[in-house]
Amino acid sequence: MAIEICDITKKYGDKTVVNSVSLTIPQGKITSFIGPNGAGKSTVLSIISRLLAADNGEVLLNGSPLSQQKSADIAKQLSILKQSNHINLRLTVEDLVAFGRFPYSKGNLTKTDRTFIDNAIGYMDLEEFRHRYIDQLSGGQRQRAYIAMTLAQDTDYILLDEPLNNLDMKHSVQIMKVLRKLVTELNKTVVIVIHDINFASCYSDYIVAMKQGNLVAQGSVEEIMQSHVLEDIYEMSIPIQEIAGHKIATYFRN
Repeated sequence: MAIEICDITKKYGDKTVVNSVSLTIPQGKITSFIGPNGAGKSTVLSIISRLLAADNGEVLLNGSPLSQQKSADIAKQLSILKQSNHINLRLTVEDLVAFGRFPYSKGNLTKTDRTFIDNAIGYMDLEEFRHRYIDQLSGGQRQRAYIAMTLAQDTDYILLDEPLNNLDMKHSVQIMKVLRKLVTELNKTVVIVIHDINFASCYSDYIVAMKQGNLVAQGSVEEIMQSHVLEDIYEMSIPIQEIAGHKIATYFRN
C-alpha cells in the first residue's frame, strides 16, 4: 500500500498554506519535497502524520483514512521528525533513542526494544555519545540523536522535515546514505523535506515540488532535475550538469 494524499487544504486565517494538494507517495522509495521557503512542504508532512488537521481533504495510510485510525496504531506505521525538537528533560542519547520504542514498550523496554535502540545508535554513528546528555552535544550530534530515535521506532514510513539542518557535509552524506540503505535493504518508505536540491537529486527516487501552497511538479529525478522545471519553481536561472551520473544544479555559479 502507500500514503495517499487526497485534495488536502490548510488555511491560517485568510492565508492558504496548502491548496488542494493530491498525490500518492511511492512505497519503498525516497520521496523528497522541494521548493522555496513557505511553499507548504512542512505543513503537508505535518498533515500526513496527523500533527495537523487539514481543513479539507483526507490522507489514506495503507488504504485507510488516517482520521479513523488510533494514534497508537499510526505510531507503529509512521514516524516523523520535525524541524524543531525540544525536550525539556536531561536525557542521555540512549534515553532519547529509547523514546522511539514507546509505541511498543510503553516504557518497559524488552530485549527486542534494546536491539532496535542499539541498532539505531550504531546506524547514526553515536556509540561514543551513548551516555552523554543531549544538552552536551553539538547541533549536528543532537540532530543525529533525534534521527536515531526515529529509526528506533521501526515504522514502514519515515517522515523527516529538514533532516540535514545543523549538519556538516560528512554527516549530511552519512544520513542520506543511511536513508538510502533503509529503503534498499529494509523496504522502508522515506519522505523528506529538503532544501538542497542536489541531495534530492543524488539520493531520491521521486521528487515533489511545491510553490506557494501548490503542488507544481512531481516525478522522477530525471523529470524534475531539468532547468526549465527548476527555474519555474525557484524563479532563478538553474543550469544542470551531469556529474558522475547525477544531475547537479549549478545555480551557485550565477
